[in-house]
Amino acid sequence: MRKSILAFAFASLATAAFAAPETYSIDPTHSAARFGYEHLGWTYQQHSFDQMTGKIVFDAAARTGSVDVSIDAKTVNTGYAVFNGQIQEEDLLDTARYPTITYKSTGVKFDGDKPVSIDGELTIKGITKPVTLTVVTFIVGQHPVQKKRQGLGANVVAKIKRSDFNMSKQVPLVADEVALSFTVQAFKD
Repeated sequence: MRKSILAFAFASLATAAFAAPETYSIDPTHSAARFGYEHLGWTYQQHSFDQMTGKIVFDAAARTGSVDVSIDAKTVNTGYAVFNGQIQEEDLLDTARYPTITYKSTGVKFDGDKPVSIDGELTIKGITKPVTLTVVTFIVGQHPVQKKRQGLGANVVAKIKRSDFNMSKQVPLVADEVALSFTVQAFKD
């Protein structure tokens, strides 16, 4: 009996010792960065960026993780070329000077073995502010289509104020508060 307990204890320690963080690369063809806001009190506008890349590190055993994402701000997509250009002008995204938006995590909170929120720093127009992302859905496992690949899927949301990032044009006609949502599919490196 005592040998069984010791064997189990050593096996458990060995498993824990070999558990390691796994790195996943974001699949830009199945991931999206979106933003939405109230427009003139009449409609809710939703737009996206067409290019998002990055890495996610996840360690289920240790309940730790990290996120490092880059968004090409020049790929803003409103569905209308003229408006895409207006959003990229100096008084909004200023993509000529700041072509990249980044998010780098500083911590991940878990409920059991699932992440529920991600604390981090969002940088837009060279201005960095703390932003917490709420994890809406999260899954890790064998990808249902690409069966030989380990995948990670997540949907996260947050709210920010444009004025915090020097983008106050037309406030309050166009809302200061912006809802962010990120749909991420990533594959293990």
